[in-house]
Amino acid sequence: MLTIPVSQLLEEGSELRLSQVAGGETGLARHISSARIQKPGLVLVGHTGGLHADRIAIFGNAEMTFLQEMEERDVRQAVRSLVDNSVCVLVITKDYRSPEALKNEADRAGLAVLQTPLLSSSFISRLTAYLEDALAPSTSLHGVLIDVLGVGVLILGHSSIGKSEAALDLVLRGHRLVADDIVDVKLRRNNLYGQGSEIIKHHMEIRGLGIINIKDLFGIASVRDRKKIEIVVELVEWDPDVEYDRLGIDERTYEILDISVPLLIMPVRPGRNMTSIIEIAARNHLLKQQGHHSAFAFQERLNRAISEAGFAASTRTPGEEVE
Repeated sequence: MLTIPVSQLLEEGSELRLSQVAGGETGLARHISSARIQKPGLVLVGHTGGLHADRIAIFGNAEMTFLQEMEERDVRQAVRSLVDNSVCVLVITKDYRSPEALKNEADRAGLAVLQTPLLSSSFISRLTAYLEDALAPSTSLHGVLIDVLGVGVLILGHSSIGKSEAALDLVLRGHRLVADDIVDVKLRRNNLYGQGSEIIKHHMEIRGLGIINIKDLFGIASVRDRKKIEIVVELVEWDPDVEYDRLGIDERTYEILDISVPLLIMPVRPGRNMTSIIEIAARNHLLKQQGHHSAFAFQERLNRAISEAGFAASTRTPGEEVE
């Protein structure tokens, strides 16, 4: 199970605008393992049945107004209930002032209490989006990810096979680079999303030329930060002894984070325009999404023609010549 420390939330100051008011280093060392949040208002009246372990608890307008009217001993009991039920962190929205009893009890128990000036609705929206991304299963692949006609194409292959050169040619045709060399992949809601690392984002390595910045060379429209991976194209050296797919009937898949992605194995040899083939692969993928599979349609017509020819032959009288 993926987790992140509570301290990581404070690093997102520009988005979540959080600051710590209690809990110390012990509270920041706790870990968050769920992207879901909870508003445990019922804890303030002694009901803890709805609390979930390892979720972030949020106190907004209603909770803080009620909390400020409570006796000190009731405030301490409420904080103990949060700790006993393994709540990893408490966030107070709208910059409400935290009662001293809450701060003292949080410090004693090592429960981080954070504060944000954002409204509860705005903060919950930002926090959920951040946690879904931070806690998503992830991996890194050696390849190139490019947006071709809105289709995320992940190009794989051994070093020097021509992945970057094919991607550069696609950019020249008006398509958009997402990542070159290292593609960071995250799984979100059963979809795979790829992006480049912050260090090499929008850059590409071309042997003999060096490192180039695609965004600077071709403009902002030539790049994008993230793209859903929809097909995988693996470039391989041409082997005359290997029988490559010529019909497109046998559909292969490539496994990434236990998700199957359509795979196309494309042999590379002099004279083959790999850029055009990859572009056609993207167009063909769009056709399949619309319910039109060219290979299956061709096979169906071929089978029908063979069947009709066989039926005509079986109904012919013995000795009858075919005109």
